[in-house]
Amino acid sequence: MPWQYESNWNPTHLISVAGSADTSTGATEVMTDAGRAYIKPLGNRQGPHVLATDWVGTHLAHWFGLSTFEIAILVLEADDEFDLPRGEKSEPGPAFAAKAMSGGPWGKSEAELDQIVNPDDITRLIVFDTWTLNCDRHHYDLTARKPNYDNVFLTTEGVEAGKRRLIAMDHGLCFIRSGEELSHKLAYIGKVKDDNLYGLFPEFKGKLRQNIIGECCSRLREMDEETASAIVATVPVEWQVTEESRRAWVDLICRRAIFVADHVEKWIDVAAPWFGAKGE
Repeated sequence: MPWQYESNWNPTHLISVAGSADTSTGATEVMTDAGRAYIKPLGNRQGPHVLATDWVGTHLAHWFGLSTFEIAILVLEADDEFDLPRGEKSEPGPAFAAKAMSGGPWGKSEAELDQIVNPDDITRLIVFDTWTLNCDRHHYDLTARKPNYDNVFLTTEGVEAGKRRLIAMDHGLCFIRSGEELSHKLAYIGKVKDDNLYGLFPEFKGKLRQNIIGECCSRLREMDEETASAIVATVPVEWQVTEESRRAWVDLICRRAIFVADHVEKWIDVAAPWFGAKGE
């Protein structure tokens, strides 16, 4: 069956703005006709391509089996303009929107990880971040980028008291780095065959499961041009990703999926040779 994202959450207009975080993407808490949300608008300091990578990255995470925020495109009108940090202003057009959930960022403790109802997603998250070259959760080189614990969200929604669900969030630096644009050179061999491991927080090491790595590799081998093209095709034209860049992006998604599937278990075994139970 062709890929299709299904969600009952469909905000259509902005009601009010609560405030923006001082981030380069201008993440802003808002109220919409479909409830509370966080949006990243055009006019943010990083430009439109970070909206595209967050959009595609979140869809890929959902396809991969990770729990994510529900997302949508919220079209802002001219009279919806609001201030962003450091003197910037939002611009009309499609904004990336994520439905707000109760909960908060992971507080770095292993005890919190013991409370989650989807522990397999710890392993899945590392394989996903490695596939998508996502340096914005845990970079393999801590001198290049500090760990971002805020990008591991623990929600209390839909779980029993005292439990949490791990949510993979903020995928704006999937496939690109800060200041880099999506271009026709996206699928160059250095990205396809990057052999670094992303997303491996030290606290994750004892939680990894070999059988889930195997499941992840099997899922990566199911990624094909039709699926990747269908996901990339949903990127609004206003986010300024050219057709040539979209083709290169699809190529990178597919070729890197196979490369990671062939090598990631070895990379994890080197980085965390004592990792969790073999088949649990």
